[in-house]
Order: sequence, then structure tokens, then C-alpha cells
Amino acid sequence: MSGQIKVRRDALGKFCFYLHLVILGFITLGWTIPVRSLLIFYLGFVPATILHWKLNADACILNNLESWLRYRRWRAPERNPEEGAWLRTLIASLSGIRLGKRSGDILIYGAMALFWALGWRHLLQFQGP
Repeated sequence: MSGQIKVRRDALGKFCFYLHLVILGFITLGWTIPVRSLLIFYLGFVPATILHWKLNADACILNNLESWLRYRRWRAPERNPEEGAWLRTLIASLSGIRLGKRSGDILIYGAMALFWALGWRHLLQFQGP
């Protein structure tokens, strides 16, 4: 697609990107965990993630740490376009669709609410160890 964004990443950028992917995978699939204690952890992790964003000006601490390591500044959105917009940047790079902050927030928080509700449903119906 012509609107796609190409991002070049060094080792630190790749590490942070893949760590973000692992966290995204946990948030999107964690509600299916067949271990009760991990499912309970998941049900705390999802709202804690949202709270951490809200307390950190809608940015992920992982992006802040990357900015600190690169620029010795906790906030550097002018130099780190993923700061506060990691998933929107990922969607744009994969599809060319550029979501605004509002539409991105609706997508992200709506999906997280759905996954969290599915996690509760799974916990309440839990039959595993």
C-alpha cells in the first residue's frame, strides 16, 4: 500500500518492538489461559496497563525507557513517533491506515474491554487446575 510507514530499527528498537508484541499478544490472547492463577494475573494486568497509560500521559513506559536510553529524556515524542502511539504506528505500517488519537483510543480501549470481559467469563466458567 502506498500509505504504509517503513520503520528502521536498531537493536534497541527491535527489542522494544518485540517486547511490545509479546505484551500485545498477552493482552489479546491471555483471556484463553487455562491456568486459574495466570488468568487472575491477566485480569489484573489489563486494567493495570490502562491505568499505567493514563498516569503516564497516554504513553507506555517502555517507549519512555527507549527515549531515555536514546536521548536521555523521559519524553521525546518529536523524535520517537511511537511514544503514545505504538499500536497506531503498527497499524499504519502494516496497512497504511492512519488512525487519529480518538479513533485509535476507541479501538484500543474497546478491544481491551472485550478481552477483559472474555477473561472474566472464562474465569467464572473455569474448570481447569
